[in-house]
Amino acid sequence: MTTAADIENAPITLSDAAARRISKIVAKEEPGTMLRISVEGGGCSGFQYVYELVATRADDDLVLEKDGATVLIDSVSLPYMEGSEIDFVDDLIGQSFQIKNPNATAGCGCGTSFSI
Repeated sequence: MTTAADIENAPITLSDAAARRISKIVAKEEPGTMLRISVEGGGCSGFQYVYELVATRADDDLVLEKDGATVLIDSVSLPYMEGSEIDFVDDLIGQSFQIKNPNATAGCGCGTSFSI
């Protein structure tokens, strides 16, 4: 189980804006719903982020909790996302979750795929 100290030292952070948006989304779902973010092969740059609402977590998931939002990242995706910040942006071109990934050497225009 992830402790408070683990969350404070997590290799991935969750912005206040992202936490607020996730909380708003899961409030409309069944109690205990969490957001899972994973990395899969694909997209226009080689890897892509996948977002899904889930009700269960795996023992080896990294669990980020902030302001009522819970984000899960599986152990396979974690090395690709280490040091990243999960953010939510609301600007003129729309609303979206964005992952600021220091490991990405290139990315697509929409921000959902990247290469390392």
